[in-house]
Amino acid sequence: MNSMRTRIKICGLTREEDIDAAVSAGVDAIGFVFYPKSKRCLTPTRAAQLRRAVPAFVDVVALFVNPDPADVQAVLDQVGPELLQFHGDETPQDCARYHHRYLRAFRAGAPGLDTAEDLASYCRAYGEAAGWLFDSYSAGYGGSGHGFDHALLADVKDDPVSRPLILSGGLNPDNVAAAVQSVRPWAVDVSSGVEVEQGIKSSDRISFFVAAVHAADAKK
Repeated sequence: MNSMRTRIKICGLTREEDIDAAVSAGVDAIGFVFYPKSKRCLTPTRAAQLRRAVPAFVDVVALFVNPDPADVQAVLDQVGPELLQFHGDETPQDCARYHHRYLRAFRAGAPGLDTAEDLASYCRAYGEAAGWLFDSYSAGYGGSGHGFDHALLADVKDDPVSRPLILSGGLNPDNVAAAVQSVRPWAVDVSSGVEVEQGIKSSDRISFFVAAVHAADAKK
């Protein structure tokens, strides 16, 4: 897609020390989860505390799954994220109602999104998004650690109205370099791939992940 460096987001952070590790490694964005069924879920109050550990020029992304609008507004008011991320079944109207920049996540391989043509067609309705994030399909909404067939992204990549492509789903320090070289995404997003347990990140795995992305960029 381009020869620029691949941006990196670490999602599902729950501790100040993990934010410090991500920032020290040079990530571009961190994600806070506000999905009650996730073990990585934060309250707005806790997220606001963690937000203070995030320095300037590192974006905070707030992840929601089919949220109540009042819950989104509470996070906007208390946490002040740079971006919202909608990871459920939200319509374009659901995403746009807050008048805030957002990412739309798609579960590649889900029923109705299991061909390259169908996936690209579905994405086009979200042309106002700041980016399109592609995760694997699972019974839950993200954070499964499973990958998906990147061939499903072929039509999205070729679509002239495509938004910046963010690759997620099953990435880890061992496979992200190959994924970056193959897909050439705008950014990559990882959660379970740099964890020792759900919500607890490994500073070493974060460092190895970032180094692998940089190594892949050098080969573009």
